[in-house]
Amino acid sequence: MVWPRRRRDELEGVNLLELVPVRIAEWEEVGERVVVIRPAPESKGLRSLLDRLLYELAAKRLRLDEVGSFAWRQLDGTRTVGEVAVQLRERFGDAVEPAEQRLGKLVSVFRREGLVAYPGFDDTEGR
Repeated sequence: MVWPRRRRDELEGVNLLELVPVRIAEWEEVGERVVVIRPAPESKGLRSLLDRLLYELAAKRLRLDEVGSFAWRQLDGTRTVGEVAVQLRERFGDAVEPAEQRLGKLVSVFRREGLVAYPGFDDTEGR
């Protein structure tokens, strides 16, 4: 049996600061903060059953903090991760240092949860 490559492996050797993430999840502004709506899983077969169960048990609406909300608004498909890190640093100063690592982890979580995608690496068609 051939196991599929993990999504993380396909980005090995790629400078993530140069990638331009695209938001693919629905979201809304609630006051000064962003609330992102997690999409339902699209997998099939036995994996679908487990994914669906975990989806039902988890929060469907993710309320981002001030830093996460600012980053989410900037991840609009026109800026690289590196450019957004610079904006985070300008806005929040030392509170977000190291900005590149912190933003990289945040974008990684967004991608894992199906909230953002990297064009050329992820399927963004029809979203």
